[in-house]
Amino acid sequence: MTGGAAAAPAASAVPAGEAPEAAARTAFTILTAISVCHGLNDMLQSLLPALYPLLKVSYRLDFGQVGLITLTYQMTASLLQPVIGLYTDKRPKPYSLPVGMGFTLIGLLLLSVSGTFAVLLTAAALVGIGSSVFHPESSRVARLASGGQHGLAQSLFQVGGNAGSALGPLLAAFIVAPRGQGSIAWFSLGAMLGIAILTKVGRWYKRTTAEAARSRAGKAETHHGLPARRVVMAILVLVALIFSKYFYLASLTSYYTFYLMAKFHVSVQSAQIHLFAFLGAVAAGTIIGGPVGDRFGRKYVIWCSILGVLPFTLALPFANLFWTGVLSVVIGLILASAFSAILVYAQDLVPGKVGMIAGVFFGFAFGMAGVGAAVLGQLADATSIYFVYKVCSFLPLIGLLTGFLPNLEHGRRRAAAAEAR
Repeated sequence: MTGGAAAAPAASAVPAGEAPEAAARTAFTILTAISVCHGLNDMLQSLLPALYPLLKVSYRLDFGQVGLITLTYQMTASLLQPVIGLYTDKRPKPYSLPVGMGFTLIGLLLLSVSGTFAVLLTAAALVGIGSSVFHPESSRVARLASGGQHGLAQSLFQVGGNAGSALGPLLAAFIVAPRGQGSIAWFSLGAMLGIAILTKVGRWYKRTTAEAARSRAGKAETHHGLPARRVVMAILVLVALIFSKYFYLASLTSYYTFYLMAKFHVSVQSAQIHLFAFLGAVAAGTIIGGPVGDRFGRKYVIWCSILGVLPFTLALPFANLFWTGVLSVVIGLILASAFSAILVYAQDLVPGKVGMIAGVFFGFAFGMAGVGAAVLGQLADATSIYFVYKVCSFLPLIGLLTGFLPNLEHGRRRAAAAEAR
């Protein structure tokens, strides 16, 4: 069976015989490939915040400048993603995926040889551009290969990225920290591997989209029957939830190592191992949200993920080193399940705009992480790193807004009943 057959499950038009099984195998092969590449992409990107302690000393940076590096990376990633997603909804570009990884490769090489703060910002911007191309297009591939299990596909896709994000700090601790900034160049091999895999994914993507266009598979999207004003309101609620999630995550991904070193006087390597444990928990938690949302409804996953983490975030600033490690793992597990559920929920709200919605939500997530890093860096300079964690502990209260989200499963059933009549 050719790779294009994987489009059949997504369109609910699978031929008889052995085609469904072959299509499913093909879909999971593509999902695995795109998840691995997501892992490579996010591993390479996570090297940047993992290097902050080294760069802070080498370039004599203050917390505000550290936040500016994150802001530069996140803004180039976030601003371009919706534009790329909207464009490729109308004109799919299968080989844009390896091109995006190429930008990341150039950014890494530049980061390994940079000698000034301006060059560091340029390298961060290039890595961000690579991310802006990768995420909306790879999210589209994941949905195309999902076989209708959109939440599961997005979770598999996301878990690769979160695993890569967790691995980056660990590699930085044991490779870059002892060998210096120049050793970052070795990670370009990971980018080259990603380019090779994504080129093959691009061939499958090209065949599948061509077959989908011929069979008009895009009409298989099921509408929820909600009025436009209700859809806009739901999107705004989801944006607020993304703000809560990623502003809080910015406090951990960008400043957790500094917090541990300042409060508990641990070494850089020990702090990065703690960061690895937190990011590993994020990777483990990611796989839960998608399939649970497919089975029980995405709104319930969002409730439990955003608001359910509140008791643990409130306790974190007052914990000792052991319980700080435990609480950060629990927070990562719970909070991680939200994004896949939010993204698929938003794509279901606006059928036919997979790339644009992925670009908007990935872009906004990255933008909030960047703004959060910059704002929290300035706040840490003005007050203390401890105060930052006390303020951020209240952010999950925004999860109360989940109560305003409509239940899309009920809306689909009503719309289907109206069409039947």
